[in-house]
Amino acid sequence: MAELLTVWYDGGCPLCTREIALMRRLDRRGHLRFVDVRDDTCSCPLDRGDLLARFHVSDAQGRFYSGAAAFAAMWRAIPLLRPLGLLALLPGATWALERLYRAFLRVRPKLQRWMRERERHGG
Repeated sequence: MAELLTVWYDGGCPLCTREIALMRRLDRRGHLRFVDVRDDTCSCPLDRGDLLARFHVSDAQGRFYSGAAAFAAMWRAIPLLRPLGLLALLPGATWALERLYRAFLRVRPKLQRWMRERERHGG
């Protein structure tokens, strides 16, 4: 059986909650445990601000992965996405994915506002 990973996500982010909903559906074998960092009952092992600023995944040994490395670890835990997670292990792949992730983080606030407006207006 694959190792259980904990996925730390921002439950106040409409982009994040949609992606996590998809990951929950794809995680048919139960290899992922999802923790909403915004939940007041969350016992955050890292600074809450750090967990909210970037995507994080931790493994059973307590190792944390952040950004692109976290996505790749999560993908490897889901059979359908495992090939993407394995490709991310190729030399240079995580570096390139991390650059894309950092570019996404720059536009994330605008995307969040757009999605909140869309949800507010029933779209």
